[in-house]
Formats: sequence, C-alpha cells, structure tokens
Amino acid sequence: MSVRETAFAFFDACETGKGWEECAQYCQADAPFRAQSGALAEVTTLEAYAEWMKGMFGPLPNASYELLSFGVDEERSTVCAAAIFHGTHSGKGGPVPATVQSTASDYAYVLTFEDGKVASMIKIWNDGFALGELGWV
Repeated sequence: MSVRETAFAFFDACETGKGWEECAQYCQADAPFRAQSGALAEVTTLEAYAEWMKGMFGPLPNASYELLSFGVDEERSTVCAAAIFHGTHSGKGGPVPATVQSTASDYAYVLTFEDGKVASMIKIWNDGFALGELGWV
C-alpha cells in the first residue's frame, strides 16, 4: 500500500469512528498525537485519538466528513488532509443532554510516516468553535 493509500485509509477509518481496532494497522505502535485544542489536551497518542473519535459517534451519530484537500509531500514523508467535520448532537452522551444543534467544523491532519506507517499526527482544529456550535460550551 502506498503512503497516499495508507494515509487515506487511516483518515477514513478514524473519521468514521472505527476506533483503534481498525486504525492500528496503519500506524506505528505508540505513535504520538498533538493538537492545540482544549478538548484534546489529554490525548497524546494516535490510539487515544482514534478511540476519542469513536466516542464522538455516541452524541453525534450522524457525524461525517467532507474532504477538501489531500496532499502527499514525498520529500518530508508527510501527508496533509483538510476537511469539514459535520455532526448533530442528537444521540446519547456528550457533556450535556442532546442539544440537536449541529456543527460544520474545519480541521486538518498532518501525518508523518516512517516505514510506510503513520508515525505521528498533528490535528489543527478550533475546538471552541465546534463545541460552541453544538451548544456544549
């Protein structure tokens, strides 16, 4: 599988709530995760992030993504993806009872690769905007 194919398979599995069980095959063990986001402050590994995303499908059962851009930088063994996350808080869970409010939240992934697998990830996301749209703050 090429870096592009691996990156997209990981991105799609993660963004559709498949969790670590599905995402692990595309990643290095103990791959780190970073985000300058209060909602993800305690999330430091790709495993924890994949499980966090899986958990989002409880309160946001209709969650989906709209891919805007997907690029491979071969020289730096990096893949960048930009997308819009869509979801409505109509399910169980979340910090408050279902608000039936929706978000359309811009975000980006920066994935670095080693030996054909995701070695680290940075998520660029304005969590305050998304959580505010959902009525969670």
